[in-house]
Amino acid sequence: MFFAASKTFEFLLAPVPLAIFLGVVGATLLFTRWQTLGRALSSVSAFALLVMAFGPLGGLLAGPLEARFPAPPDAMAPPDGIVVLGGAIDERLSADRDRPTLVDAAERLTAPIALKRKYPSARLVFSGGSAALRGSPHVEADVVERFWREVGLDQNDILYERRSRNTYKNAMFARELLHPKPGERWLLVTSAMHMPRAVGVFRQAGFDVIAYPVDYRTSGAGRLEFPRSPTKALGVVEFAAHEWVGLVVYWLAGKSDALLPAP
Repeated sequence: MFFAASKTFEFLLAPVPLAIFLGVVGATLLFTRWQTLGRALSSVSAFALLVMAFGPLGGLLAGPLEARFPAPPDAMAPPDGIVVLGGAIDERLSADRDRPTLVDAAERLTAPIALKRKYPSARLVFSGGSAALRGSPHVEADVVERFWREVGLDQNDILYERRSRNTYKNAMFARELLHPKPGERWLLVTSAMHMPRAVGVFRQAGFDVIAYPVDYRTSGAGRLEFPRSPTKALGVVEFAAHEWVGLVVYWLAGKSDALLPAP
């Protein structure tokens, strides 16, 4: 129920589709007696898309999230294990093309390769099932297993959790699978923008982790960033809005230990 509700809520509040929907409604009303309302909605839609595609909104939303958990030092003590969260695979295209197809968050899968080779004794765990609303026979963990096998990563001590469909289930199923002991050091690998929500959920589940953020979308320079690519800018706005809404929803639902988790 929570998964379906969160997906529906996410769709209704997604800024880019919402702006497009307002524009379509506004343009339609221009041919009716509600022309004034139509012009207003069309103007709001055009302005919102302009700001999201060419303005600094994406950086303003994403910057605080990406800066919340800094990366651990290179000289850190070896971890006992590494937990990698899903979200880097296009499940449908991978199935249609019969090959692993990675999305923008590909560093979620490439960074653990380097980590595993740097810390060979650390256990590596990937957590990710299908994120499709109605479910899917295509499971992300299966594609990741194939990808890591093809790049030559030793599979002997890698575990794949295939049931989780959101961050909350990632944490619950990973804890059930690993039974982390007090004092163990587990790295959590996910996108920097997603890290605050992920850490809050893992803490609430009783699984203490060390943030290892990847897949940065902003420079972190502390200044206004105007995008070079409008399409990428819209993606950053969508991602950041999704995470801010997710932080509120998870906290209200009691699935995170804080509204905005901190180190």
